Amino acid sequence: MTAGGGNQLISVQPNDLKFIFELEKQSFCDLKVVNNTEHHVAFKVKTTSPKKYFVRPNTSVVQPWDSTVIRVTLQAQSEYPPSMQCKDKFLLQSTIVPAHTDVDELAPDTFNKESGRVIEECRLKVFYIRPNSTSEDEGLRSSTQNPDSNSALQRLKDERDAVVKQTMQLQQEVDLLKRRRHRKGDSGFSFTFAVFVGLIGIMAGFLLNLTLSSTPTME
Repeated sequence: MTAGGGNQLISVQPNDLKFIFELEKQSFCDLKVVNNTEHHVAFKVKTTSPKKYFVRPNTSVVQPWDSTVIRVTLQAQSEYPPSMQCKDKFLLQSTIVPAHTDVDELAPDTFNKESGRVIEECRLKVFYIRPNSTSEDEGLRSSTQNPDSNSALQRLKDERDAVVKQTMQLQQEVDLLKRRRHRKGDSGFSFTFAVFVGLIGIMAGFLLNLTLSSTPTME
């Protein structure tokens, strides 16, 4: 039977176990076990590689219509598996038990098919995932979802730089006119100078307004 809920007693989510695999580091995966019946259901988790995994709880009783979470921990490994392929498998057995049965009260043959009990089984595969695969996929999705965001920002930066450069040039011209005025001592030059400075201010304001109006809005 599959993990998604094809049985009558329990359903298991997700359908398989996925671990982020890093050398010398533990990794874990949580399984949600849901009791789909009005009975008390006991379960037991088995694996083909018991030394590699730590399962808690590996045996428990789930009350009617209730659920519980199993944490499966992959112990730290010293080497990568060939081609990052894992052949480990998990088996989750479940069976109905008397009401109000505690896990410590389960008989030794509770999950033994030869005892005459109806035992349902759920098999789960194991997959190893490289730690950088998730971040790379998210970065790729982000760049494809906003293809023109970089060009818009670059265009805004270029316009800002142009305004700054133009302002600096105008300031240099103002300083030059000041020096000429002081050297000539021309009293009639002040009116012309004031008009020229006013024009410079109007031009700078126009350039700044143009830059601000082209700023993209975030929705």
